[in-house]
Amino acid sequence: MHIQKHKIAVVGTAIAAIAILTGLFSYRNPTRGNTYKTIKRTMDRKLFLCSSFADVATLFPTFAGEDMKGKSVAFIPTASIHEEYRQYVEDGRRTLSGYGLKIVDLEISQMPEKEIAHALEACDYIYVSGGNTFFLLQELRKKKADQLIIREIEKGKTYIGESAGTMIMAPDIKYAKEMDNHLSLTPGFCDFTALGLINFYPVVHYNSFPFERETKNIIRKYTDLELVPISNEQAIEVIGESIKVETK
Repeated sequence: MHIQKHKIAVVGTAIAAIAILTGLFSYRNPTRGNTYKTIKRTMDRKLFLCSSFADVATLFPTFAGEDMKGKSVAFIPTASIHEEYRQYVEDGRRTLSGYGLKIVDLEISQMPEKEIAHALEACDYIYVSGGNTFFLLQELRKKKADQLIIREIEKGKTYIGESAGTMIMAPDIKYAKEMDNHLSLTPGFCDFTALGLINFYPVVHYNSFPFERETKNIIRKYTDLELVPISNEQAIEVIGESIKVETK
C-alpha cells in the first residue's frame, strides 16, 4: 500500500481480540512500547519494521546502534513504481541520506539477478519501501531477491521495512488484500507465501489515514493470525529473539 503523507493524531488503542499462537509469541498492548518474545526462530536478525519511515526516523539511530556515516544502504523502491503517490519514497531516501548513508538504488524489476545479488551483499543495510505488497513480492521472487534478502538478514544485516516492505516479512501476505488490490498489478497471483522472517503479521498504518477502515477490517477478519498493529508513528524493532513496539 502507498503512504499518504498527512500529519495526524494517532490515538493508542489496546487490541483486545488478537489470536495468539500458544508458546510462540507473547502479546500485549502494542501502543505502549512493550517487549515481546518469540521462540520459534533463532537467528541474528535485526529488523526495523514500520508503516512510515520518515515518521519514525528518530527511533532508528538508537536501533542501529552505530555511526552510519559512510555506510551504504540498498534502497528498493520497487513496490511503489506503479503508485500515483510516491512522496514517501523520496522522504525515506532523504532521511537515510541525512544519516550519512550512501544510497544504492535497486529497482528490482529492472535489474539483472547478478547485480541485485552483488548490491545486497555489498551494502551495509537493506531498505524496502512501501507500495503494492503483492507486486513487490512478485518482483522479488522473479529475481530470487527474496531468498537473497533472507540470506543477508540471517547473516546479521540490518533490514528496514516500510509498509509493504514490512508486511513481506510475515509468513504470508494474504491479509494484505484488505489494503492492496492483489490482481491489478499481479494477475493470477495466488501464492501468498512471504519471506517469513517473523512469525507474526504486522498491520501497518493501523488507525492511520487513509487506512482506518481497512486496518480495522483486518483486525476483525483475521482473528486466527498473530496480528501486531502499528500506526504511522510506531515501529516494530526485532533483534534476535527480542521483539518490541516503539512509539516515537
